[in-house]
Amino acid sequence: MTFQDFNLKPQIQKAIDLAGFKEPSPIQKEAIPVILSGKDMVGQAHTGTGKTAAFALPVLNMLELNGEVEALVIVPTRELATQVSDEIFRLGKYLGIKTATVYGGSSYSRQLHHIENASVVIATPGRLLDLLKSGKIELNPSFVVLDEADEMLDMGFLDDIKAIFEFLPSNRQTLLFSATMPNEIKELASKILYNPEFISITKKEVTNVNIKQFYYVVDEKERDEALIRLLDFKNPKKAIIFCRMKVEVDRLNEFLNSQGFNSLALHGDIAQRQREEVIKNFKRGNGEILIATDVAARGLDISDVTHVFNYHIPFDPQSYVHRIGRTGRAGREGIAVSIVTPHEFKQLLKIQKEVGSALINKEIPTSSELKMKKQKTTLETILSQEISKEAIELLNLLEGEIDLSTAALKLASMVIKNEKVSPKEKIGKSKKEIEKLISQFENEAKRPKRRGSFNRGRRRSTRRH
Repeated sequence: MTFQDFNLKPQIQKAIDLAGFKEPSPIQKEAIPVILSGKDMVGQAHTGTGKTAAFALPVLNMLELNGEVEALVIVPTRELATQVSDEIFRLGKYLGIKTATVYGGSSYSRQLHHIENASVVIATPGRLLDLLKSGKIELNPSFVVLDEADEMLDMGFLDDIKAIFEFLPSNRQTLLFSATMPNEIKELASKILYNPEFISITKKEVTNVNIKQFYYVVDEKERDEALIRLLDFKNPKKAIIFCRMKVEVDRLNEFLNSQGFNSLALHGDIAQRQREEVIKNFKRGNGEILIATDVAARGLDISDVTHVFNYHIPFDPQSYVHRIGRTGRAGREGIAVSIVTPHEFKQLLKIQKEVGSALINKEIPTSSELKMKKQKTTLETILSQEISKEAIELLNLLEGEIDLSTAALKLASMVIKNEKVSPKEKIGKSKKEIEKLISQFENEAKRPKRRGSFNRGRRRSTRRH
């Protein structure tokens, strides 16, 4: 199936082709026809599955472009508001679509001015409700999208959402997207949607097939060394490293910078303006590595992330899916790498079972393997290098001082002198040790649970012998 099968407007198809989208993702295949039919819909899909385009494409296709706000998208965070706005603008640019983002901490007057000229408004619940209650805006959208509903529930926005819908017209098409479906979200859906169609992406479809998933088993004290070795060996163009706690993010950021990596930190204690600057720099390529907590990375949508590293594996499978969904986007291939200790192995197997996809166990590359790879990369770089006029002039000068063989050796030494390789040959567990761990946990899982010992509850004898 291709996007052309949806018979969207030529201006939208042109934007799809320009964006490089080839085949629709599972949520897009299921959702787009339903939305185009005019039905209300509940879509259960995780971040990174292409759900923004799943609702944006059909909604854009149905807009009348009458000078009014025809579509309203409600999202949990200002970062997600900006990213959804960018995506809608990109997909609708040949239609002349104008978008307005509405969130707290920004000028009222500027946002009101943008709303006056917009076809689509993307808003966070707090600021939107504030504008509606104060009478500063009146909205009569034909389409309303509630995105990342479960995150809005977690952030305490459920009452605001209910209040917002009291200001909206009843003759609207409403779409709700959520990664999970707790009872509160089901109850909300029953109140704000009319006879909706339910679409759920199954576990097998949750993790993107374009993402290759690997894990490496190490002792706790080897975690930093293992990360450095993997970063050196895989040489990611743009990577996100996930940590569990803010303090880990700061420590790891300082450590990686001291090792010559260009990394940036992102967590909840970072001021909003600085946070926006960090994300902007990472998107522009001013930092090759972003180190973040799960909460700080909510709604983060950067299409060209090549690698995701789990410095610690998350506590639950849903967080794992959210994390690795930051790579392998827009049809590109992605790599997800998890560093685990034997103590975390049980949690890893649980994640593998829940997400329904294979995580491949690998050994950390040895120092010798890394050295060979670096030499190969250097060789490829030298062979592909174009010869400049200045290089010829420099070589002519060198010929007058030393022979060409010595000159070549000196120049090669200059190229490789900053390529440090840790002297420690082996890091982490071997393939054999990992297989033994797997076997051990599989046997434990098969073993029947003990109901308790015969002596449980019996009083100890106090008789002396």
